[in-house]
Amino acid sequence: MLLAGSLLVASPSRADEVRLLSEEAKIYLLTCSPGEALYERYGHTALMVIDNELGISDVYNYGIFDFDAPHFYWRFVRGETYYQLGKESADWFFRIYKHSGREVYIQELNLTPEDKDAIYRALIINYYPENRVYLYNFVFDNCATRPYHLLMDALKADSSQAQTIQSSYKGAEGMTYRQFIRHYTPKGSWSDLGINLLFGPKADKAMQGEQRLFLPEELMNYIEACTIIGGKSLVKGSHVQPFTIEEVPWYKTWYFGMAVLFAVLAALSLFDRKRGARTKWVDYILYGIYALLLLLVTFLTFFSIHPLVGYGPYLLIIPTIHLCARIIYLWR
Repeated sequence: MLLAGSLLVASPSRADEVRLLSEEAKIYLLTCSPGEALYERYGHTALMVIDNELGISDVYNYGIFDFDAPHFYWRFVRGETYYQLGKESADWFFRIYKHSGREVYIQELNLTPEDKDAIYRALIINYYPENRVYLYNFVFDNCATRPYHLLMDALKADSSQAQTIQSSYKGAEGMTYRQFIRHYTPKGSWSDLGINLLFGPKADKAMQGEQRLFLPEELMNYIEACTIIGGKSLVKGSHVQPFTIEEVPWYKTWYFGMAVLFAVLAALSLFDRKRGARTKWVDYILYGIYALLLLLVTFLTFFSIHPLVGYGPYLLIIPTIHLCARIIYLWR
């Protein structure tokens, strides 16, 4: 796949290129708030190009995927999910997010006409059918990292400001991947437990620098505090605010679920002890669950390209609860 950065750098001279945008064109970074679906929990990023003089009003979105693609779910499990760059009218993009009740935060980028043209040119080339599809990676290559690198490559290709791009925003600097990702998952939710069960030691490494910009809100805040040549702010005007992460009622948390499991198993153990026989089928069901979970983690660890999956202590949560509750039956 042809990367935007290489296209920009390979260009010998911007002055020699035919202009694609007028002097009044504007480019915006769009950040969408979280949605209800699991894959929407972390927000979304897109780039918008507006040129009223030329009638251009387009949003470029690196988050398009197709559930109906051949072997989609098998590829998803293996981490071989292919996303693509989509283009739609700005009006339609905002209508969709308004209909779903999600906010879209807008940052107008403070760019020179040459930089705007370079970014737009890269988007057009990236949208060619042979270039638009890419192998998605939740942490290293997604809807937020692609716009970021495209923007940074365009700015760095401008020799007058190549060494002046910096941001005062530290945000999640030093946090682990696990901590960072869980921040966007309702605390105590079952999806929170799922993250902990599947993530291994790699998820507990601290993020540094650009590594944390794979989540849209972090990228939004980073760009908001970014300066370019002469200390000029990269954002000319914006409407941003922190994401709101919903809270899960205590009775819907996995903590409560595990407490109920312990109570049920403990009660069953007392019953079994009184009648002098163990209800083996319950134990066999739980053994089967452990085996399936272990097989899943093993498969993801050795036969997928998911970057953070691995064996971790959270895999012992359910077996520990099971053992502690069943000890009542064995206690003498």
